Amino acid sequence: MTRINGYLGRRHLLKLAGIGGVSLAVTATTGVLWGAQQAVRPQLAAADQPSENPNPVRPDDALKKLLDGNKRFVEAKRNFPDQSTSRLHQTAADQHPFATLLGCADSRVPGEIVFDQGLGDLFVVRVAGNVVNSEIMGSLEYSTLILGTQLILVMGHERCGAVTAAVKDELLPGRIGSFVEDIKPAVERVRNKPGDLIDNAVTANVQLQVEILQENSVVLAKMIKEDKLKIMGARYDLDTGIVSMVT
Repeated sequence: MTRINGYLGRRHLLKLAGIGGVSLAVTATTGVLWGAQQAVRPQLAAADQPSENPNPVRPDDALKKLLDGNKRFVEAKRNFPDQSTSRLHQTAADQHPFATLLGCADSRVPGEIVFDQGLGDLFVVRVAGNVVNSEIMGSLEYSTLILGTQLILVMGHERCGAVTAAVKDELLPGRIGSFVEDIKPAVERVRNKPGDLIDNAVTANVQLQVEILQENSVVLAKMIKEDKLKIMGARYDLDTGIVSMVT
């Protein structure tokens, strides 16, 4: 769990409370859990094996492919690669994407289109506000550890509705507030900085989610240490279609 400027969202507090409850349960059922742990240990060991990807693309090369594709998209010179029937058949039995994209679920930011890619090229995870939770993190760990992608690109976009909701801090219906809570620490980072708060928060949210992935995943941290993975941030301009890097 990452604490940003002393701020913890409601969702993180609930997670913390849940951890405490689990600890009590473990104390009461040590024997049962020990047996279960022994049973799943071979499976965990098998899952931690190197990727079967025969041609992994190095992070810098993967980023270049993405940015080159975005340039084609912006200039209306798309190649529409890997979208043939033969490619469909080629990827039916297996997949070896060259990069992983964590993006917003916004309908105006489809990863394969804005990067001019095709079937089997990108492992794309999309969620409102491009935030990281346990399910998202597990999906990204799968894409790197099992599928062998060596680049995770976290991409936000201007005028993001989820970020705007976090800035306004209004009561929201249903479970919409769950991902908004995950963005609020990013808003607090830039609340007193010059410029447009929503625009600044979009960038800060990308930076925050990159940090969460780097700091909270043992799997991803191990691959970064072994120089097998880079996690980078970017933002998409809705008006121009240009993807720019976030540092």
